Amino acid sequence: MQQNNSANQQFQPGEYVRAEVRSGQYVGELVEINGPRALVKVLAVLKHPEQGDLHNPYNPDVPMFHERRALSYTEKTTVLLRDVTRFTGSIPDYKESLIAAAEAEIIALDRLQRWAAMGLEQLQQLKQEYKK
Repeated sequence: MQQNNSANQQFQPGEYVRAEVRSGQYVGELVEINGPRALVKVLAVLKHPEQGDLHNPYNPDVPMFHERRALSYTEKTTVLLRDVTRFTGSIPDYKESLIAAAEAEIIALDRLQRWAAMGLEQLQQLKQEYKK
């Protein structure tokens, strides 16, 4: 048995957990615990990983704009225990959860793009007023 210091939870292999991996979130089965890390087998996607350079968020002008794919069904990944919480509820179908998570990211980026366009338009108008 291993203790998760951040949430003061104890985990056992075979439990279902929510794991944060880079900028994505997954439901998985805890396979084993090794010190401060857990090995998790991916069963569903809750949040699709963000695209681009994580060190320069929302900046399209970076040397390499990274494509980040979601982890695959049953792929095993090592996660710090501080990034693991217990998952309760039904586990969604992997393929359906993957598509839903990608669609949620598309909607969020579309909203951000529309917000940026409106902000730019308003600033252009203000700039014209400031010149008067």
